[in-house]
Amino acid sequence: METEETVQQIREEAKKYFEEACPSHDWSHVERVYDLCNIIGEKEKAEMFILKLAALLHDIGRKKEMENPIELDHAIISAELALGILKKHNIDEESINKVIHCISSHRFRKEIKPETKEARILFDADKLDSIGAIGVARAYAWAGNKSIKLYSDKNYLGDGYEKEHSPLTEFLYKLSKVKDSLFTETARKIAEQRHQFMASFFTQLKQEIDSSQLCL
Repeated sequence: METEETVQQIREEAKKYFEEACPSHDWSHVERVYDLCNIIGEKEKAEMFILKLAALLHDIGRKKEMENPIELDHAIISAELALGILKKHNIDEESINKVIHCISSHRFRKEIKPETKEARILFDADKLDSIGAIGVARAYAWAGNKSIKLYSDKNYLGDGYEKEHSPLTEFLYKLSKVKDSLFTETARKIAEQRHQFMASFFTQLKQEIDSSQLCL
């Protein structure tokens, strides 16, 4: 049944998958994505029940992915886990299929394209949380968790996280492209300021690292 009570029940179930999660992908990330989905979804006139469930469940497979991040895809794992949860809560088949598509297609690096309005909004909300001030904070939480350098402007060498990788490298080769990858007009408006802040941060960082750029 499509009720707020069902959403809250699934929220509590989803939350259990984030115990001891890395700060860059913990439950607070899910809450921010959920809130962004609500904002964007209302503006874009989305099917909110579908969007809320997808937002709550979109990352529940991350803990499993960490067991083998090279071969496992958290979006696919999340979709598989979500299927069982949604069936347990007697969600109708059509709604389940819509939620599963949203979850399966939310990754930045993806083969499955978001084809529905709700899938595109989840994609956008998830990406918005990777830029701006929160994006900087998450980038450094992620780097600390992987013992990656604070600073390096070396080229991104592949799919792994090599010793010369850093939050700056992540910005140059991935996060700087986020604003141009978004689908919805609402998300693109939100992204503009966040992108500018993040770009300014890394410009300032480079100036502080390179003393030759100091202006006295």
